Parts: sequence; C-alpha cells; structure tokens
Amino acid sequence: MKAKGVTLINLSKIYPGKKGNREVRAVDNVSLDIEPGEFVTLLGPSGCGKTTTLRMIAGFEKPSGGDIFLGGESIRHLSPDKRDTAMVFQTYALFPNLNVYDNISYGLKIKKLSSDEIRARVTDILKLTGLEGLQNRHTNELSGGQQQRVALARALVMEPGVLLFDEPLSNLDAKLRVQMRTEIRRIQKAVGITAIYVTHDQAEAMSMSDRIVILKDGQIAQAGAPKEVYYRPNSEFSANFIGTANILHGTVQEVNRDGTVRILVEDVLLDRVPVGERTYRSGEKYTLVIRPEACSVQEKGVFEAEVTLSTFMGAYQLYELELFGSKFTIHENNPKTKRIYKIGERARIELDISDIHII
Repeated sequence: MKAKGVTLINLSKIYPGKKGNREVRAVDNVSLDIEPGEFVTLLGPSGCGKTTTLRMIAGFEKPSGGDIFLGGESIRHLSPDKRDTAMVFQTYALFPNLNVYDNISYGLKIKKLSSDEIRARVTDILKLTGLEGLQNRHTNELSGGQQQRVALARALVMEPGVLLFDEPLSNLDAKLRVQMRTEIRRIQKAVGITAIYVTHDQAEAMSMSDRIVILKDGQIAQAGAPKEVYYRPNSEFSANFIGTANILHGTVQEVNRDGTVRILVEDVLLDRVPVGERTYRSGEKYTLVIRPEACSVQEKGVFEAEVTLSTFMGAYQLYELELFGSKFTIHENNPKTKRIYKIGERARIELDISDIHII
C-alpha cells in the first residue's frame, strides 16, 4: 500500500442553530498538512471538533467551507467509498454472523477481487495483526482486544492511502488499551501507512504520535511533536491538557545578557529562567509552567508551602501543596529512600530553574 499525505485548507463545519440558538462552529477554519506515513493524533476535550474533522476527511460529514486534499487531489466532493481511506471505528462495526476471515475479506469481495488475491491479502494481514489461527472463529467468540485487531485488519487489507481511527480503544480496559496502542503503532510503522487518530486520552496521543494536534473550540490550539507540546506548551490550555501542569504567574524584573530573565513570583525572585524565541520585557507579567516531575519536596527550596495531599503511587509519591492560594502538584520519583511528608506539614519546593517554561 502507498501512503498518501493529507492537507486541510481552511476546513470548516457549521451546524445551524435550533429554535433561535446561534449556529455552532464545530470546526473553524482549520488548516493542516500531514505527511505520507506520518502518525498524527487529533487531541482535545469533547466538543472540540476532532471527530467532526475526522468524519469530514472520511466523507461522512460534508464541509461547510474549505477543502481536503489526499495525495494532492481534492476529495471534498467524493463519496466515502471513492476516497482512498479506511476507518477503524470505536464500536468496531464487525459482522457477528461472519467469521474472522469473512469479516476481513468483506470489502475485498465487494471490490470483486479474485479469490486467490483475497486469500493472499487476508493471510498476510492475519499474520501482521497476530490473528493467525483465529480466522474461523466468529467475532462474538473473541476478546475485546482480538475484535479490535479484526477491525484494524479489515481496514488495512483494503490497502488505503490513509487510515483513520475514531477513538478505537475507548471500549477496552486500561491494561488492554496500553497493549493495543503499542500494537497499532507497531503495525502502522511496519506498513508505513499515513494514520490520523482521534482521542481525548493524552497518554495515547503521547505514546503513539509523530505529531499531536490539540484542538479547542474547533480551532488548532497547538501542533507539534509530543515532546514539543509537553515541554513547550504555547498556552495554559495546552499545558493543562497534555499531562499535569503547575501554573504560576510572575513579573519579569530584568532580561539578562544571556537571554534568560529574572522573574518575580509573589515574593520569590527566580533568576536565569530560560526563555523561548519570543521577546520578553521588564515589568510585564507572564505565565510559568512547571511539570510535577520537575520538582521535589525538601527541607530547602525556593518556595515554602503546606502539604495538603501525600499519596504513595508506587513509582512516585504524589504530593499536593497549597502555594500562593492554589494547588501545586509534585511527583516525587522513587520515594522508597526519601523522607515522606505528611498532610499538614510545611515543606519547601525545590525545582531546577531550567525546567521552567514561560508562556
């Protein structure tokens, strides 16, 4: 199969208002380039437009404006069956009256391929997806993970240019979700297919994606590699949606010659805080983002706070402290040999200045 790129140009979807209500802009002027073979995840809260965007690419929703290109050709006016895409649905949409082999081969039979070619393709896909030996079973005899593999195999066997995923793991238990997201990523890499994946689960997005596109109110809030959006969020929304973030506010006192800044947070002066490419000015207020794993609870540190939660999580001790009237979260890694602070104790928060990100 040959992977194809996808380009969205000013894509919009507007639903008319009901009973005098205002129209709803589910997708609002979204433009995005997806390279052939890239795994891109559309991530965001319910109602952000991610599923609507995916359904417009698939052809199940008609755009209100803009265009969609697949492999350099506009597909906006093509019906779903005429587009070189395949969808893996949240509900799997398998045929319970057919066995695994017939479920996977169904689309090939509709295309009227020869029985030899169908058998060869299905055999290869069974091997790729780890379903060998299960081809004669009916889908109601399979586990949830096996059913998910059948749904994936049925999409892949059609050899589409782009594979679309609509929250395919949401019906699985937590342990199986981790296993299946690893398998989906392995198979996508092995085949080299372009994948567009919709989820509200940040762990799925971080573990599977080449690039994450965070959506908010129908617009792209931020797009970038997982490390980029995690370590360098461009807003409080992105910072809080990817992982857990501690948010502080401060005023720049001085811009140092090396490009770092001195910033005053309440009554604490932090020096040599790294900055990005933007220009910072003395006297202006900025937002600081600090990740929980970049901090520790100690007897000495830059901030003093009261412990309001102390919970053993195995790999780390989860702390919540009250700092400047707000909650401050810390993941104290490998707590086995460290002092454990109790609720109500006063403690100091230590952090590496280089781990602070200013937005």
